[in-house]
Amino acid sequence: MASRRLLIFGYGYAARTLAQRLQLKGWTVAATIRRPADRAKLDVEGITPVPAGDKAALALAVRDADAVLVTAPPDAAGCPGLRALVPALALGRALPSWIGYLSTTGVYGDRHGGWVSEQSALAAQSLEGARRVGAERDWLEVGRGMGLTVTLFRLPGIYGPGRSALDRLRAGEARRITAPGQVFSRIHVDDLAAGLEASIARPRAGGVYNLCDDAPCANAEVIAYAAGLLGLPVPPEVPLAEAGLSALAQRFYAESKRVSNARAKAELGWRPTYPTYREGLAAILAAERA
Repeated sequence: MASRRLLIFGYGYAARTLAQRLQLKGWTVAATIRRPADRAKLDVEGITPVPAGDKAALALAVRDADAVLVTAPPDAAGCPGLRALVPALALGRALPSWIGYLSTTGVYGDRHGGWVSEQSALAAQSLEGARRVGAERDWLEVGRGMGLTVTLFRLPGIYGPGRSALDRLRAGEARRITAPGQVFSRIHVDDLAAGLEASIARPRAGGVYNLCDDAPCANAEVIAYAAGLLGLPVPPEVPLAEAGLSALAQRFYAESKRVSNARAKAELGWRPTYPTYREGLAAILAAERA
């Protein structure tokens, strides 16, 4: 039986984790590149590079794909993945059975610590969040218009090996920034990849899923726990007003919400292996020490 094929537009941290997961199950993976220098890196990982600006190569990759994952963030003109892929999809020679678009829980805006679900009204408060709202809308409209199985995934902060509070503490960059009542959700990158795989197995046109853990909490709590795991001093708390954050970081801390993953659990049969940051950080550290 021929292997199934995944095409990734925007090959980053989350996409790499999904690619590795599916490769172990016999999938063939292709990913777009923007620079010729990126080709060698993908070759090492067993992934076929596809120049994002090569319309003919992209059309062939789309024709061969069983699933397409779009992770590239939107710009002022919308989603670059949509602009690049729709002409290839419009050829109609073959259509993928699943198109996944990675969005953000920033589309919900600030809820003062309250819970949100996929049915909550969108109320983005940042430019980045507003662009994601537009990209979601555009992908759903294209899906309906072209008969594509487009699914949206709203993601919180992503952490995992090489990208966690443990790494920031070791680098001396971790700060316990505090803002009254501020909480947010997060997800381990392996749980994110597992959620995407579950959706590929159960494609749903127009589906929208929050993929996050079960324990939204304050950043300071996570840093303190990670410090304990490493046997390092817990960094002092820094009030948000005194943190001297960039405008982007200030916008992040201006929002507080708890994100429900109930729909993903009910419809995809997905459960996070790391339901809280405690299991996730402990597993990262255990793998490092193995």
